[in-house]
Amino acid sequence: MKHNIALIVSYDGTAYSGFQSQPNQTTIQGKLTAAIESITNHEVILHGSGRTDAGVHSHGQVVSFQTNRLLAEERWPFALNGFLPDDIRVRRAIEVPQDFHARYSVVEKTYRYYVTNSSVPNVLLRHMQYHFPRTFDEIEMRRAAQVLEGTHDFRAFCAKRSLKENNVRTIYNCDIHKIENGYCFELRGNGFLHNMVRIIVGTLLRVAEGKKSAEWVREVLENGNRTSAAPTVPAYGLQLWSVKYDLFNSE
Repeated sequence: MKHNIALIVSYDGTAYSGFQSQPNQTTIQGKLTAAIESITNHEVILHGSGRTDAGVHSHGQVVSFQTNRLLAEERWPFALNGFLPDDIRVRRAIEVPQDFHARYSVVEKTYRYYVTNSSVPNVLLRHMQYHFPRTFDEIEMRRAAQVLEGTHDFRAFCAKRSLKENNVRTIYNCDIHKIENGYCFELRGNGFLHNMVRIIVGTLLRVAEGKKSAEWVREVLENGNRTSAAPTVPAYGLQLWSVKYDLFNSE
């Protein structure tokens, strides 16, 4: 009997060439697949809720695979973590229906991007926070964030080489939380284009430092020109925070 298993996985992406398996590269998917196959004793095809780039982290990535190995849900994390490096951890396992797919069953995702604007960065968080030592105009920055909420064509906020036929996505919330020595940008939506969150954050930082206005962000959104938006901020400040399905939320 085939069992369809979903795993909720956290990882520090610093040492990896992204999530997706690549020839001659160390990846999250590669490490997970090897660990699972050590338990199941057969080849598995591992599906992720989405790809994260090199250096990007995750609190709640979701993967799924099918196996004929019968193991209680609470045993999977314990068994797999014994085969995984310290910077990848399976937090939970759920046996899901046969039609569940880690990618195609996604209802919404939440990403967080961390920025410190202190004069001197915290060296212990250098792989987790983008250091941007500026004085922030919080009011205008939050106004700009509200412009991005709703359903829009986000082609201006996507890596040009990754544009799709349909670049329309819905952002339910674009929130900015004050944290110690900086800010957390939290975006929740039904889907995201490649580099979309990092380009949005870069654009909001242009507004925060007073170089642009919220109205400029609206113009960029409407003209759809990638070169009009700000540069992409570094990968290491980004976390895939959670993935929501009809059955569960990975947060």
